[in-house]
Amino acid sequence: MLKFLQQPAYLPAQTGPEADAKYKRMRLQVFLGAFIGYAGYYLVRKNLSLAIPFMAPLGFAKGELGLVLGINAAAYALSKFLMGSVSDRSNARVFLPLGLILSAIAMCFMIVPIHMIGADHKALAILVMGVLNFLVGWFNGMGWPPCGRVMTHWFSSNERGTMMSIWNCAHNVGGGLVGLMATYGAIWFGSWVYGSHSELYFLVGTFAFPAAVSLLIAILAYILLRDTPQSCGLESVESWRNDYPKNYSEKHEQTLTTREIFFKYVLNNKFLWYIALANAFVYMVRYGCLDWAPTLLTEKGIDPKSMGWAYSVYEFAAIPGTIICGWLSDKVFHGRRALPTIIFMLLVLVFVVLYWQFIDNITVVMICLIGIGFFIYGPVMLIGVQALDLAPKNAAGTAAGLTGFFGYFLGTFILANTVLGYVAQAAGWSWTFVLLIGACVLSILFMGLTLREERK
Repeated sequence: MLKFLQQPAYLPAQTGPEADAKYKRMRLQVFLGAFIGYAGYYLVRKNLSLAIPFMAPLGFAKGELGLVLGINAAAYALSKFLMGSVSDRSNARVFLPLGLILSAIAMCFMIVPIHMIGADHKALAILVMGVLNFLVGWFNGMGWPPCGRVMTHWFSSNERGTMMSIWNCAHNVGGGLVGLMATYGAIWFGSWVYGSHSELYFLVGTFAFPAAVSLLIAILAYILLRDTPQSCGLESVESWRNDYPKNYSEKHEQTLTTREIFFKYVLNNKFLWYIALANAFVYMVRYGCLDWAPTLLTEKGIDPKSMGWAYSVYEFAAIPGTIICGWLSDKVFHGRRALPTIIFMLLVLVFVVLYWQFIDNITVVMICLIGIGFFIYGPVMLIGVQALDLAPKNAAGTAAGLTGFFGYFLGTFILANTVLGYVAQAAGWSWTFVLLIGACVLSILFMGLTLREERK
């Protein structure tokens, strides 16, 4: 482990009224750091999907760009799993901002293959885009695991569903803002950089502007974050709240070896595998709708500004839906995550069918995107929480990394980006909706396999 990534030493625990006040203050501060920091990751994450509609006139096709887009997801999947293990043994305060800085730098360089190399040297341009998008995905994989570590160490299991649902909205704040940044960044700064070449303005809004903002957010996240309560001279959150889960052990406060994390607590847990498979199909729907919405809407004649807003409302609609889903899992379903996930995916299925049947009605399409965004992120969040519930908190990053690997490698890279991209190109949009409906059904079936275990 590199020295600057090493976890800070535990300090003697304080008690009493002053310690209680400090605990409450630090929990809010750390939560804000995790929220703002993770929102920053979504400013430099899936930007290529916003650029795809503007790249066709430059000589790039949907299928090859879908493959490049998928490389991002594959790299993210591998990184979230492998770097999750590194995160479990690292200082979250350093680990999270480091990944964000590297993501922003790699994203800014995406301008090089699109503009400076261009479609005249398409093979080289696609290769460089693929390498850069791999780096963006890999560095982005350093975002979720330290946040999972922070949330499990600062918030106990009986409040984690609600707090994770609020934190999970960072996805949507960042993902929603990047659509607006792409639109208005091009308007504000495009002519300043590219003069009269308006066909290139999108490069500034989509890549450079979000990357610059992300660098500032990384600094703010470092100021706010702390690794664990014990590193701040406080007792464990379970002790402070007198809220111990049934499988709690003092060993959960210690740093585990890589072998213990993988082979004792993660890879031999069949229920983690069930929710990982469910996650793959949830992510196929999530990114199948989100990544291809700009292209589909552009083909239906929507102007770039309206397309940017459509991308954003999909994300912003998720905020109340995610919070409601997390609250229901804690207060109504008493910590069970599978049943609310199944209910929300059934509602996603309804909106996907309506999206398909009324694809030529832009008003209905916008309503369906809002509905899918509202309901899809609750399951995304709850599957992550369920992974944290199924493993001790000192293996939280790796457990969440396993579900994330399936979500991003199988669900996003292979299914949502690559398969749907080529299916849309070869057979039309209707067949992509058939695949999305199948994904909804399979996600429900795999989550159903965990219902009995959760009741126990």
